[in-house]
Amino acid sequence: MNMDEVHHEWKRTINLNILFMRIMGLWPRKNEIYKPGFYMVYGGLMVTFFVVWHIATQVINIYFVRNQLETVAAIIYLLLIEITASLKVFFLIKNTKKLKERISLLKSNWFPRTNHEQKVLIETSIKSWISIYRMLVVLCTSWIAFSMTYPLLDASAGEKRLPFLAWYPYDYKISPLYEITYSIQVIGSSYLTFVHLCVDNLNYIMNVYIKCQFDMLSDNLRNFTKISSDFNKGLIECVLHHKRILSFVEGSKFFNWIFVCHLIINGVAIGITMFKLTMVVPFSTEFYTLVTYEFAVTNQIYMYCWYGNEVELSSDLVSYAAFESDWTELPEDVKKNLFIFVLNVIEPIKISAFNVFYLSLDTFKTILKTAWSYFALLDQLSSRNK
Repeated sequence: MNMDEVHHEWKRTINLNILFMRIMGLWPRKNEIYKPGFYMVYGGLMVTFFVVWHIATQVINIYFVRNQLETVAAIIYLLLIEITASLKVFFLIKNTKKLKERISLLKSNWFPRTNHEQKVLIETSIKSWISIYRMLVVLCTSWIAFSMTYPLLDASAGEKRLPFLAWYPYDYKISPLYEITYSIQVIGSSYLTFVHLCVDNLNYIMNVYIKCQFDMLSDNLRNFTKISSDFNKGLIECVLHHKRILSFVEGSKFFNWIFVCHLIINGVAIGITMFKLTMVVPFSTEFYTLVTYEFAVTNQIYMYCWYGNEVELSSDLVSYAAFESDWTELPEDVKKNLFIFVLNVIEPIKISAFNVFYLSLDTFKTILKTAWSYFALLDQLSSRNK
């Protein structure tokens, strides 16, 4: 892809993301926010029926099976991620105005005044994001397909199973209640899955944008003595560019609490899913359902940590880029200004979750270790109960 194709793919993915959220009742048209009217009622019904009711039936069911460890695990492994999705719905509704401002900036303020080297950096970053995100989409849609079919393919003759264990105030095994309930579960699960995809993609897009801006800043700083004969003017442009990046990062911190939820909940979900895999028939449809779910959840948190790590690395290179410029031949006043700027950018930008966790590959490794600990604990408890 050339730069124009990358730009087109960038905007197309953002627009597709917005289209899905609009269909789900989570994105009022144009620059509007939620206000009394048809769309607000439509969105309220979608959230009530496919989020609140869908999750409530599973939560209530836990009470009735609370003494059965394996059954509780079969509910919890999915319920945790669904609860995270419901929090994302709340986040979308609460921060609609802020998000629309960010998306408008991402779509309109492309990467202006880029040279060939910067175009290559941008193309590489965006191609990588598109490839990884497509893989997540494939995993999520595969999981939906398996979860829709495994109760039918793995069920014994005459047995009526639902995709997810839940409590209903009626006998769902009677037709047509069974077919209706089955469809509601599939739609509700698909709805929550696409909430994850849409919100996560917004975050990935923002972090890719921040990374590319830091890459451009480093290149500009490395070559600011060649751009203009007025060295102070070139340096001031780099300083203002850095301030704009910091402003964008600061304005995107409403994602922080989502990071906390994911770092905690995904670790638990990964561990419980591993435990659940030990209880199903190998290579059955249910087995593949759990495998695709495990890969999707792991890939989801990996992308958060990967792009947080990329932002940190790119911001860390800014101070090095300053010393890669022809600074030795600069006037003393410019050297002094450059030194002051380097002191202000020497600390890399870290995407944090309320300054408690940082999105990095080290954090990802910690999550996997924690997930294994949960699995080992559940496996030990299960062995004692046998």
